[in-house]
Amino acid sequence: MKGKNSMLLSGNQAAAYGAKLSQVEVIPIYPITPQTAIVEKLAEFVEKGDLIAKLIHVESEHSAMAAAIAAEAMGARTFTASSSQGICYMHENLFSASGLRMPIVMSVVNRAIAMPICINPDHIDSLAQRDTSWLQFYVENAQEVMDTIIQAYKVAEDPRVLLPAAVCFDGLLISHFYEPVQVPDAKEVARFLGIYYPQHVLLNPKRPMSIGIFANEFYLTEYRYQQQEAMENAKKVIGEVDREYGRRFGRRYGGLVEGYMMDDAKIGILSMGSLNSLVRNVVRILRKEGTKAGSIKLKVFRPFPMEELQDIAGHLKLLCVLDRDISLGSGGIVHSEVAAAIHPLRNGPRLVNFIVGLGGREVKEEELKSLVKETWGVTSREIIRNPVKWVGVRQ
Repeated sequence: MKGKNSMLLSGNQAAAYGAKLSQVEVIPIYPITPQTAIVEKLAEFVEKGDLIAKLIHVESEHSAMAAAIAAEAMGARTFTASSSQGICYMHENLFSASGLRMPIVMSVVNRAIAMPICINPDHIDSLAQRDTSWLQFYVENAQEVMDTIIQAYKVAEDPRVLLPAAVCFDGLLISHFYEPVQVPDAKEVARFLGIYYPQHVLLNPKRPMSIGIFANEFYLTEYRYQQQEAMENAKKVIGEVDREYGRRFGRRYGGLVEGYMMDDAKIGILSMGSLNSLVRNVVRILRKEGTKAGSIKLKVFRPFPMEELQDIAGHLKLLCVLDRDISLGSGGIVHSEVAAAIHPLRNGPRLVNFIVGLGGREVKEEELKSLVKETWGVTSREIIRNPVKWVGVRQ
């Protein structure tokens, strides 16, 4: 790879470098733990002249997304970041960004939602936005944070997609821990992304107009259908972009899903975010003990990779889905989507759902290994009656 440069970066700093390398032009910002260091680093880049961009200090996360929409409507490549309550506060504007087909990229540094107040991670803040028509990527380390932000711009800005994208990573566990990161050459990234030609520059002072038109029952279905088409198109584009990134920079992430030791596996463990590294370790331990286990890394949650998941997991006897979230009154959010994907398979795997790591609680290798082995011996009837298992709850 040309211009290879190793730096010791936190996940937040890696996100800032990803935005800088993508040559973003407008950055609406509002601080919230644990993402604040992202925009602090970007502010440092701008102050030193390393990034020619406009930082907009706004009064809230709601305003940050409104400013991002306006900047994209003027044709500027735009970036922002938020977390937890901030994501909740910008909720209605997330719908506006996708409905207007604005390819904004945002870092979501996952953090539990109050009450009670907790600054540690789970995925409820971003998964609660799953119906806003944003692409959602979940990454497991600082290197993948930076690489995925760059890739997200190429996917979002593709004429076949034109949807905003959220790159989600666990607060503190990734955002604040330092690790070596290979930072690509800026000129190489510029060639990878190409010149940004906005598909629809809507706002022009010389041609005043309003956007966000009224649509009644004669048009709304077609609007939603077009967004759904864009989501489906994104599946192909994500794979294309990931492969091209791999050819240029030597790193790729399997596109939508990535399997590990899955070819002859009988048990699969599916996870997102920082849990992926832990799961691969558990798989190696299980293999040494004679259990044919494999891991499935769910990189992209929206668009949900139904066909790809069926292909990679269809031969399993048991699929354990780890959820760092909970839809109270039901079960894990990821599990419910996986179950819908697996259901059409005639001889698909039994599914069990582990609720783990809420609020950043540690998930231990030995505990997870034991749970998987115990579940392997449970009958299908028992799993069907009670598929949701809470892990590590104190009595």
